[in-house]
Amino acid sequence: MSASIKGIGFMCLGVLCLAVGDAISKWLGEVHSPLQIIFFRTLVSLPLIALLAHFAGGLRKLRTRRPGVHLLRGLIYTGTMGCFVLGLTLLPLAEATAIAFVAPLFVTLLSVPLLGERIEGPVLAASLVGFVGVLIVVRPGGEAFHPGSLVLVGAALFYALMLITARRWGATEHLWAMIFHMTLVPFVITGLLLPWVWQAPLPWHWLGFLGSGLFGVGATAFITLAFRHAPAAIAAPFDYTAMLWAVVLGWWFWGEMPDLWVFVGSALIIGSGLAIAYREGRTSLKRRPTA
Repeated sequence: MSASIKGIGFMCLGVLCLAVGDAISKWLGEVHSPLQIIFFRTLVSLPLIALLAHFAGGLRKLRTRRPGVHLLRGLIYTGTMGCFVLGLTLLPLAEATAIAFVAPLFVTLLSVPLLGERIEGPVLAASLVGFVGVLIVVRPGGEAFHPGSLVLVGAALFYALMLITARRWGATEHLWAMIFHMTLVPFVITGLLLPWVWQAPLPWHWLGFLGSGLFGVGATAFITLAFRHAPAAIAAPFDYTAMLWAVVLGWWFWGEMPDLWVFVGSALIIGSGLAIAYREGRTSLKRRPTA
């Protein structure tokens, strides 16, 4: 089996873990505050991340000389998780997933003012098509509009900022240090706020909190392995398999079936993302020195 095929397989597994974790969070959100869900998710995740770091070279990989950077990324991650979990409780799973796909488009546009990068004409055109897709899904001003859509757009914006900061400082910080400290900040923040939102979990809710954390770390591990085995231009497009899982899980557990416009908007968003990935993949191959 080629390395690229392995990378695609790991990417699909990672995306499946993300989708299952999102479904669990949506289910827990019917009873518990997003702050409580995030607290237990990070509580489970932190020791597992430390364990993975230990096997990947030792806990010294968690050391950092940039605590301020990690604090900033942790605050952004807290906003990402808070908005996304809240959005999951307000919208059908497939619709929430479709809106979240706008994050790479935000990365493309924000990389200009924040990283000083340039956007080529075809990439800009693809980004605009993607935003048209978002407008079709959200339908602002229409009867189908839900304020939860704006919450999820906020989650996508926060996530884009997290990816940009990773691009900005990822070369000087170890991967597991970035993941660990990014997870530590929301754990501390939600832990401090937990007494004000506490709702005693039922026995099966504890399994949900445990599963949410396990699937979150599983997603991180599998996606990391995917990019180690396959070039980003090959592995990244399979992130969009999340839409398939979101439709299946939403229909299976909540009887949700997206309307035609959600599928149309999703197709535009996914198509624009694939076009950008293809364009960037060709550019990176051109810039890569020959062996």
